[in-house]
Amino acid sequence: MKTKQFILTILIAAITSVSSIWAYNRYVATEQNNAIASAADPYHLADFSFPVAPSGMAPVDFTYAAALTTPAVVHVKTTYSRTASVGGTNDLLRQFFGDDFSWDNGGQAAMSTGSGVIVTDDGYIVTNYHVVKNADKIEVVLFDKRKLDAKLIGTDPSTDIALLKVDAQDLSIIRYGNSDSVRVGEWVLAVGNPFDLASTVTAGIVSAKGRKIDILGENASTPVESFIQTDAAVNPGNSGGALVNTNGQLIGINTAIATPTGTFAGYSFAVPVNIVQKVVKDLRRYGTVQRAYLGVEIDIRKDDVGGVVVANVIEGSGADLAGIKVGDIITHINDAAITSFPELQEQISQYGPGDKVNVALQHKGDHKNVVVTLKNKDGNTNIIVKETNEIVQSLGIDLEDLSSREANYYQLEGGVRITNIKNGLIAAQTRIREGFIITGIDGTSVKNNNELARALKEKEGSNIIVEGIYPNYPNKIYNYGLSL
Repeated sequence: MKTKQFILTILIAAITSVSSIWAYNRYVATEQNNAIASAADPYHLADFSFPVAPSGMAPVDFTYAAALTTPAVVHVKTTYSRTASVGGTNDLLRQFFGDDFSWDNGGQAAMSTGSGVIVTDDGYIVTNYHVVKNADKIEVVLFDKRKLDAKLIGTDPSTDIALLKVDAQDLSIIRYGNSDSVRVGEWVLAVGNPFDLASTVTAGIVSAKGRKIDILGENASTPVESFIQTDAAVNPGNSGGALVNTNGQLIGINTAIATPTGTFAGYSFAVPVNIVQKVVKDLRRYGTVQRAYLGVEIDIRKDDVGGVVVANVIEGSGADLAGIKVGDIITHINDAAITSFPELQEQISQYGPGDKVNVALQHKGDHKNVVVTLKNKDGNTNIIVKETNEIVQSLGIDLEDLSSREANYYQLEGGVRITNIKNGLIAAQTRIREGFIITGIDGTSVKNNNELARALKEKEGSNIIVEGIYPNYPNKIYNYGLSL
């Protein structure tokens, strides 16, 4: 019995000793060795493990969005017979639009390329205004390599959006998303035709929203800039292409790149789809955009007050009638927070004259809400239908009406500004330059586009005098002869 107890005691002691030695080597010695190694060599390989996605979140997969959207993005090819107005060597245009433009300064026919997005199955296509500006002929190459001639339905230089139409049915389309709900950090895809490479998809994230880069003023007197900024690679030829979310929904039209070289250098900019959708609807229905105005001017120097500060209220405007005062801080338009002037522009641009918006503001420290009825640039809620005819189209120019405020500034009753000159009678017969404001035809006052269209129709087949001014020389009247 005693022998058995002795043997059991020895066995327990042996097990205890072995366990103690193992524990020392496992914990104490290892920590000491690691400490010595760390002191001797402070450099070590980085841990390449990635954080685990929250429960229910799957890894980001772009294949579904790419497959859904590439058939609805087209290649837009434009031909010019007049090259002087295309843009020349304008460094500002190149800095932001890249080398979308390709032309021959020798005076021969030239071509440029871009992208477009099919938004209806019967052939309406959205692209950038700068892609088709000055075009004498527009050709669209579909995903299945079909080539179709496109008709220019309308343009909106203020947002750099143009609408095309091809004669086709049952086309693949991209569904509209909601750019207001896009968040910084969200994954996005840019789909287009960079460098003449068809159906190219790149990915990135939304880097910022409400960006103003002061580029659209080249083509419009009242530019609307509130771009979505991304780091998805966008290169020459991508302009007019789609910016989509991972669900394959259109959230923007790729428009510009920030580049010192003409190619992608880190950031690209897209027109938010909520603005695009409004422009497309108006161009289809009216031929021109029904742009609404709140009726305030903003002090852009004050950008840290939780909103935008009203510097001036236009007399008789919707803001004026709603009781908005100088010094008020606008914080929301409906449910959208406003922290900058571009964000204010973006929200108002989604509405038309006669629409009502709820404006939340701070007035002398108190919070209040007012309902504003938006008005057009003439200070009313009338729908503007743009008249045209064969005579107007033969001129080869794009036109926009002066606002009542611009007319007052130039001491005019009204007028029509030439925003673009392409192949046509004006280019062939006169030395009129872009920016010229037409104020009369043969001594008869012209206050807007529709009056100009009627006046020209009455003079069909005649020789006329086109009267007007240049903004830089408002006190000098210019007269140009023209044979219709």
